[in-house]
Amino acid sequence: MKRLMTCLICLLLVLGLFPTAVLAAPEWPSDTSIEADGGIVIDANTSTVLYGKNIHERYYPASITKVLTALITLERCKLNEQVTFSHDAVYNVEEGSSNANIEEGDVLTVEDCLYALLLNSANEAGNALAEHISGSREAFAELMNERAAELGCQDSHFANPSGLNDENHYTSAYDMALICQAAIKNETFRKIDGALYYDLRPTKRDPEGHTLYAHHAMMKKNDSRYYPGIFGGKTGYTSLAGNTLVTFAERDGMTLIAVILNGHLTHYSDTKALLNFGFNNFQNLNISDNDTTYSSVENDMTIAGLPSGDLSKIILERGSSITLPKDADFSDAEVTLEYELDEGAPENAIAKILYSYNDRAIGSAYLLNETVQPISLPALPPDEGTSTASSEAASTLSAESSNDAAPSASSETLEPGKDKKDGKGFHIPVLIWIILAAAAAAAVIMLIILVLRVRHIQKERERKLRRAKRLRRLKEIGVSSDEFDNIMASRRSPSDGQSDDDDQ
Repeated sequence: MKRLMTCLICLLLVLGLFPTAVLAAPEWPSDTSIEADGGIVIDANTSTVLYGKNIHERYYPASITKVLTALITLERCKLNEQVTFSHDAVYNVEEGSSNANIEEGDVLTVEDCLYALLLNSANEAGNALAEHISGSREAFAELMNERAAELGCQDSHFANPSGLNDENHYTSAYDMALICQAAIKNETFRKIDGALYYDLRPTKRDPEGHTLYAHHAMMKKNDSRYYPGIFGGKTGYTSLAGNTLVTFAERDGMTLIAVILNGHLTHYSDTKALLNFGFNNFQNLNISDNDTTYSSVENDMTIAGLPSGDLSKIILERGSSITLPKDADFSDAEVTLEYELDEGAPENAIAKILYSYNDRAIGSAYLLNETVQPISLPALPPDEGTSTASSEAASTLSAESSNDAAPSASSETLEPGKDKKDGKGFHIPVLIWIILAAAAAAAVIMLIILVLRVRHIQKERERKLRRAKRLRRLKEIGVSSDEFDNIMASRRSPSDGQSDDDDQ
């Protein structure tokens, strides 16, 4: 027995001389493909791109455009608002395109229009909603482009609310996924878009009303293409766009968005392939339940010789998650901290934790001071030149508004170069006209420069206000900004005390 124990100890000592090999994180799954020219599937909760093909290439979207039209409508209208269909709304569509048999002069609610738009892909409903909101389709298109930019779209330009053929109307798979991600956060959108049918009220052409049916085949249980877990989507087709399709599905707490652009009659099979790939190969892990690096900050009362204050008040944001391959562990994710918080950060945020996997963004969460309630900080003193620039801009704009005012009804209009009294002509030298034109151009340029300057100053003040808020949150727990940065850096450092070059 003594000899056996000696051998075991020697074996352990020998094994101890050789470090255990560190297993590399599993590769990102890639065993899928689609026949469409462009496509993507993302995790709607974490924004992680699971698979993509030509995701930033521009394609014509056709009627999946109506997802953005519906989103803007829900953000700006009440469902019971009355919408009157104009001649232009009804007849300014391509012959044979999708419609809900609505006639000029019909009056429907916004809710009616949205069901017609999303289920029946009614182009006249899109036109009517655009006119109801913005006065014209052209003005509404400007609103669409503004909203798309706010969502982070960079490859898109929209020219109409319906997606009918227009060379200036295009998007990318990635941009369309961002638009859908915003849309499905709206519960009313999910309810309307997920309906299989809707009974439309009586109209001129259908005095008894008629039923609208969803076009998306994967939503219908009696269809061979039905997909379990689907809760919505939108079809599209034009001669320029080919088949387009967006689809939303949920399984085991994971929500996926699939986008197909310029499909070749394979849009349903491509979508099924993308959704199966996502659900079969990936998992969502809750950050606050798995991150031991930052969730245990409260246990460290003194770090690196610095007074840490009441760190028990720092908590990880609840409900956030990351997306990983199913055979990967939470510890395989790489972490970086971001201190410059954006406008969408929670009121009590101190920092943002960004997670990545093999250089792929997979989710994020905020570090929060749980004791901080929403506060209104006193305004910072105006930067030098701010008030002056603002007042000068206001004065200039006011002067221009006065100059643009229409003449009173009693005033008489003189022809250029005519005197009101005797009608005799007088001549203004050409040089004077040139000088006046140059002065006007210079004034416009100066006004533009002034406005840009004011905007720059305002953005800088907003950045300083956000920083002041962050400092206030840290102050509540007795930690300075430098101390907090050092605390977080020490938590990310390797156990041997050496700095991690990746975080420099």
